[in-house]
Amino acid sequence: MEQAALSEALRAGDPAAFEQLVRSDTPRLLAVARRILNNDDEAREAVHQGFVSAFQSRAQFAGAARPSTWLHRIVVNKALDRLRARQRRPEASIEDLLPRFLPDGHHTERFAAWTDAIDDRIDRKRLAATVREAIDELPESFRLVLLLRDIEEMSTDEAAAALGITPNAVKLRLHRARMALRTLLAERLKEIPQ
Repeated sequence: MEQAALSEALRAGDPAAFEQLVRSDTPRLLAVARRILNNDDEAREAVHQGFVSAFQSRAQFAGAARPSTWLHRIVVNKALDRLRARQRRPEASIEDLLPRFLPDGHHTERFAAWTDAIDDRIDRKRLAATVREAIDELPESFRLVLLLRDIEEMSTDEAAAALGITPNAVKLRLHRARMALRTLLAERLKEIPQ
């Protein structure tokens, strides 16, 4: 079914249209929720809650966005709600992962340039797993900003609204998360045999 027709059918409450959306988007939405929650059961529950919420609010779907985009935002928000509902545990400091600088402003450590040569040392699948593991090590507030901005491609304002923080806080956390991720990856890539 074409996007405009699907949008109209969803607003009209057509069960077949909603079923089509569920069948086509569930795998992608589960992947998104898993990245945010790091837990398969909670990810499935967030997707389920997202579908229920979307079905209940289908009349308000304006059709300005594609139905899959609308549903994606709902599931991201449900996953973030579940994350907020978890008991808050003290977050680890990110300071040890940030670069250190000499008095003249240069880095104390030299970072190897990341080039396509890395593909010669490690296959893409293993590299992706290494990156995912490194992202998972980031403290939650930094990991979430990185996921929403760099993986889910939300704008700074959208990520700020989803997390309930200011756009400047998103920018600062994103910068620090990227720097920490670079440190974590540099450590891991040293350990990979050549």
